[in-house]
Amino acid sequence: MSSVPTRDVIVIGGSAGAVESLVAVVSRLPADLPASVLIALHVSPWQRSELPAILTRAGRLPAEHPAHLQPLEHGRIYVAPPDHHLIMDDGRAYVWRGPKENQQRPAINALFRSAAVTYGVRVVGIVLSGALDDGATGLWWIKRHGGVAIIQDPADARFPDMPSAAIATVQADYVLPSAAIPELLIRLVTPAAEPPTASANLR
Repeated sequence: MSSVPTRDVIVIGGSAGAVESLVAVVSRLPADLPASVLIALHVSPWQRSELPAILTRAGRLPAEHPAHLQPLEHGRIYVAPPDHHLIMDDGRAYVWRGPKENQQRPAINALFRSAAVTYGVRVVGIVLSGALDDGATGLWWIKRHGGVAIIQDPADARFPDMPSAAIATVQADYVLPSAAIPELLIRLVTPAAEPPTASANLR
């Protein structure tokens, strides 16, 4: 009998219109979520991002811009800072002002690819509302390494281009409106056996 893999890495990407979808997702996640949540959202490089404060107010999980090499913990949300990629390796956040990908920094593909290569089947990737196609290739990497691919239903997205591009690129496991994603995430990351504590570091 094969065991169900532990899913404890959630990566989310979005662009135009995605803040509303993000709030819908994180507002319904429990405080003891046995997973780390990492977000890459296309934002202006010249303005301070209020997204961590917005997400902290919206739900039960604290959100922040991580420091470079900060250990990642379950039950927390990490948001890519403006004009910096957020990638992950060895249980830590890497905050890097590297070359733009898909004309973006932070790039969704950079986050998704690093999660896929490092954590494989433990990863759940989500593409939300946005223009153009960043995130589609990254979601392909997640699927290639055994992770789960979730895409916001384009009919539910304010800007359907990004979800539509992901659907055209990847055989999605789930295509859902944003309001239905939290319940699915809870099912995916809650193990049948005794769960890790929310304060556990990601390794």
